[in-house]
Amino acid sequence: MDNIDKTHSAAAANAPKRSSWRVPVRRAFVTIAALALLFGAYVGLLILSGNFHEVLPGQFYRSAQLSGERLGAEIDRYGIKTVINLRGENPGKDWYDDEIAATAAHGARHVDFGMSARKDLTAERTQELLSILKTAEQPILVHCMSGADRTGLASVIFLQQVAGVDEEEAEWQLSPLYGHINLPFLAAYAMDDSWEALEKVIGLDS
Repeated sequence: MDNIDKTHSAAAANAPKRSSWRVPVRRAFVTIAALALLFGAYVGLLILSGNFHEVLPGQFYRSAQLSGERLGAEIDRYGIKTVINLRGENPGKDWYDDEIAATAAHGARHVDFGMSARKDLTAERTQELLSILKTAEQPILVHCMSGADRTGLASVIFLQQVAGVDEEEAEWQLSPLYGHINLPFLAAYAMDDSWEALEKVIGLDS
């Protein structure tokens, strides 16, 4: 019996040991994957719900692309006077034609400002967007497709430059809370870069 125990002990001692780093790395990978799935589900729910938010009551609202019926209902509910479409002019597309019809039927002005979530806004285009946000009749509803990236940038600009909200508070509009992932290696980080560029122009980067 002692010989058997000694044999097992020797075999165990000679068995290849697992690398100590593999288990924690595997666990970290599983955790990151699970968090990514949860966040993806959260963003999906945001988009399905219209990602609609009352940012400043009576002044500013944000959303994803809404159906014509939903848009009309929100215009009536909140007395929205201006709808700013960050997807740009798209006549012939169902979503666009429905939006035009809804804003007209419910007495709101419709403004097109086309931009990409994957490209930095030039200084000139940023100033153009800021001018629209400053002069549009309130309450304003700003939207893009998902209501996360382009809409987030427009919301930060409005809050900080038009409504005078504190910079740190305004920047929450461009965050995962609304479905925007602000990581430098992702394409949508162009919106964060655009805001940082504007911060330098207006002296907020000190």
